[in-house]
Formats: sequence, C-alpha cells, structure tokens
Amino acid sequence: MKSVIEQMNLFFDPPSVAVIGASRKIMKAGHVIFKNFVESKRRGVFKGELYPVNPYEKQILGFRCYPSITEIPGEVELIVIVVPADVVPEIIADAAVKGVKAAVIISGGFGEVGNHELEEQITATARNAGIRVLGPNCLGVYDCETGVDMLFLPETKVLTTGDEVVATPRPMSGPIAIVTQSGAFGVSALDYLAGKELGVSKFVSFGNKCDVDESEMLRYLLHDERTRVILLYVESIDAGREFMEVAEEVTTQKPIVALKLGKTKAGARAALSHTGAIAGSDRVYDSAFKQSGVIRVRNMEEFFDAGKALAFQPPAAGNNIAVITDAGGPGIMAIDECQSSGVNVKRFSEETIRKFEELKKKGEIPAFATNLNPLDLTGSVTSEMFKAGTKILLDDPEIYGVIALGLHHVPALQEDFVDMIAELAQKYTKPVVACAIGETEMALYIRSRFDKLRIPAYFSPEDAARAMAALVKYGEYLRKRGCFEDYVRQFQKIATIRGMVA
Repeated sequence: MKSVIEQMNLFFDPPSVAVIGASRKIMKAGHVIFKNFVESKRRGVFKGELYPVNPYEKQILGFRCYPSITEIPGEVELIVIVVPADVVPEIIADAAVKGVKAAVIISGGFGEVGNHELEEQITATARNAGIRVLGPNCLGVYDCETGVDMLFLPETKVLTTGDEVVATPRPMSGPIAIVTQSGAFGVSALDYLAGKELGVSKFVSFGNKCDVDESEMLRYLLHDERTRVILLYVESIDAGREFMEVAEEVTTQKPIVALKLGKTKAGARAALSHTGAIAGSDRVYDSAFKQSGVIRVRNMEEFFDAGKALAFQPPAAGNNIAVITDAGGPGIMAIDECQSSGVNVKRFSEETIRKFEELKKKGEIPAFATNLNPLDLTGSVTSEMFKAGTKILLDDPEIYGVIALGLHHVPALQEDFVDMIAELAQKYTKPVVACAIGETEMALYIRSRFDKLRIPAYFSPEDAARAMAALVKYGEYLRKRGCFEDYVRQFQKIATIRGMVA
C-alpha cells in the first residue's frame, strides 16, 4: 500500500522533473508545459529540480537544455513526454537507463488510433524498468499546491481584437479531485470549477491507461488529506473486480461521483476511437457502481452539482426531505424532481404543522402560507420568516434534509436570508441545499453567497433536488455499510478545521 501511494505521489509532487520535448516555440505544447513549471518554480510553489530536454536547443526560459535524459547530471524521478509517438520508445529506453521512476506520456498516436504494437512496446519497456506510466494520449496532472501543471493549454489567449482573456483557468485549491479518462473533458471540468469558484485538490487525466488506472488513483486519493470528493469520468474500466474492491473501500470514507460515457452503441463506438476504450455493457457498470457505493450521474451538469453538494454538506440520515420556498411553482418543480430521483417529500408531521400554525397566529409567517410540504411562505416572505421556517424544519426528527428556494425578486426579502439559513445549517448535521433562479447580478450574488457559506446553491429547482438526491443516496449507502456516524463525525471535524461550521 505504501509503495503504491509513494509511486502515485511522484506524479503530483516529484523531487525532479524533466520535460522531454520542451521548446522555445511558444505555440508548441512542450513550451507551454515547461513554461508552466518554470513560472510555478519562480513563484516558489514548485520545489523540485527542473530540466528541459531537446537536442536542438541549448537553453529554454533560462534553463540549460539537455539533448537526452541520460545526460542530465542529477537524478530524474519524473519525465513528461511531449514528442511524436514514434520517438517515445527511445525516450522510455533512456528513462530506464537513467533510473526514472515515473513517466507521463502526453503524446498521442498509440492505441487510440490503432497503433497497439507501439503502445505495448513502451508499456513492456516501462514495466521491465519499474517505471510507472500515466497515459499515453493524456493531459497529465495538475496540482496547484505543489505547482505541478502539465496542461499544455495556455492559461490566457490574445483575441483577434488584441484583448487578452483567460482561456484555460487553473482552479484554486479545494476539496474536489478530478479523475478523467478524457483530457478534453478534464479541461472543461477545470474551466467550469474555476468559473464557479470551486477548488480542486488533484486533477489527473489517464488517456489510454497503458499502466496506471482508476483503481490505483482512487486508492491514492483515499489517503490524500486535501481530497473530500472524487469526480470520476470514465469510458471504460478494464479491471472491474479490482475497481469494485477499491471503490468499496474508498466510498466508506469519501464519495465517488461517476460519469460513465459510451452508454449507447454509437457512444461506445465513439469511445473506442477516442481513447481506445471498449465500453462494455452499461447494465454491468450500473450494477458495479451501485454495489461499490459509487454515485452514478446522467450528465455533466449532475456530475458537478453532486460533487459540490457532497463537498459542502453532510449526507442525509434518511430519505425524507422538506422544501421551503417563497414561490409555489419552483417548489413543485423541486418536489417532482425529488420524487423522480427516489427522494421522499412527505407531508409534514402534525407537530410541525402545529408549529407553523402558531407562527401564523403570531404573524411571524403569512397567514395564507401553505405548510404541508413544501412550506410556501409566498411573495410576502421576509428574511426572518425564512429563518423561522427553516429552524422548524431542521428541528423535525422526521426530516433529514432541506431544500431552500429563495426568489430574491420579492420586495421584502433581503439578501441576509442567505446568512441566516447558513448560520442555522451549521448547528445541525442535516444537509441543506439552495436554489436562486436567474442569471442577473442579484441571482448570481445570492448563489455565490450561499456557496461561500458552504450551502451548495443551484440555478434551478431540479438541480437542487438532484443534488439533494446525491446526499440521500450516499447517506443510504453509508448506513448500509454501518459507517454513517463515523463519516459524519469526520466530515464535521474537517469542516470545523476549515471554518465551514461554527
């Protein structure tokens, strides 16, 4: 176990790196990758030794360039390969002589285009030399804490207008790990998470998976203190039994959300030509994920929504949730989606209904509010009413989670209702998710404010409902495995350390 963790850690925190194919030509992938490391080193983030390798250059970005790995005077633990496919066998052979421990092959032109012999050749050479390989045909690794950045896509681009814009943003540090077979999808994930101001602990792209695969990376991430949730994009899983065994171990301590592509015949065909993946029966994947506690989602939107919910909130201790809203229509949308996702939205208990009736008599919620589930506070709602209603729902022992739908358009509702709900949620171990519909400045502010206070907020009631469904499903799995209380205690401990709860 320790050996596997140490091996995988070389990809994320290497003592020394050589970029094979580093270039002075700014449009080359080798230039972008080497420049990423150089800038990170100059900022004091990347601490390792750095070597460019290119037989046609003497110096790149102020670093002496070497014609081959074997001529580098110091040790080289990790190499990043960005050269044509037919040159890679020679590079791997040199790496074996040099005693390199790990290699990331960014280059394409292997099994994904039918060139299986070449891929098998480099795999055999690396295996015989004890070199662990990520790729080929991959995007590599990104870790903002260690400064490792193999993304060959520049962070900024200059438009034809002359304006410079952020093209491939690097997210800040956070609790979500991205494990992806597709490099292009991985870049899109980084773009999305950066735009939503959601942090990433580790990013890794596998490509053709000639050596390192999902199982080893999941086992590594299980022991990574910065990772709380793992988002897994796959087109195929080759060692199914091993994957299930590892996933069962991981999911008792960290949730895994999976987006499995190639569900249809046409999709499977596309996956084969993309990374050489043989997709297999979709029913088999469904069953394997369910047995091992992996939460499978249907599309990219659910992928990120579930990840955010599981990173921010504890799982639900039961399958019955409440909806509190200031608009009847969105409340019904949330309830319909909850029911479709297998989440119960039962009528409130008589005791809870009685409490709401008392608030009506006191004038603390509108007299015409409906209070059977959802609790509809109507357009007359105030921040204090949202707070009072949410507290009663969180106090109800028959309710295990709350969806808060706040239409900020109503006149008496102030933005401080966000802080009031977040403050309440901190005192309970029940999950709370929110929704603020719209794309105006105010809607974006409300969602952003909720997110900053660790209440995951969504654009639509359906998104909020599906996020809550992920928390319910994960809670059901943990209870079945007998580790729900342990997980919640650990979640609260980490949340307290990070200032996520009072």
